[in-house]
Amino acid sequence: MEYNKLISVTGFSGLFELVSSKTDGAIVRSLEDNTTKFVSSRLHQFSHLETIEVYTTEENVNLIDIFKVMDTAEAALPAEKDNKAVKAYFEQVYPNMDFDRVYSSDMKKMVRWFGVIKKHQIELKLTEVPENNEDSEA
Repeated sequence: MEYNKLISVTGFSGLFELVSSKTDGAIVRSLEDNTTKFVSSRLHQFSHLETIEVYTTEENVNLIDIFKVMDTAEAALPAEKDNKAVKAYFEQVYPNMDFDRVYSSDMKKMVRWFGVIKKHQIELKLTEVPENNEDSEA
């Protein structure tokens, strides 16, 4: 499984692997219970993890950058239900995060999603966009 196939679906908890997309929705596989189902785009919105950005005190960063820092951090992951512990964790691991604009529910999701990614041993790697180099075409 690849990081670029991971999505979040509004109305459903957890992460999903995008199996196939259709004009009126998508077929997704839950990473929690491995069930596959059709999800209508009329009722739900899909967010690829690759496209999610996190507010910081400087430039916004891609979610994968936060995950990479979490992966190398020595601090243990906090219990996702403890707001204070989750905030303290991110204050230690990623102090540049804008804690006024990143809600505790978002930080909890990041902890939960990171746990799922580690459990499934998914490599934290963005899709490489091929460079469109005009000089090599000539």
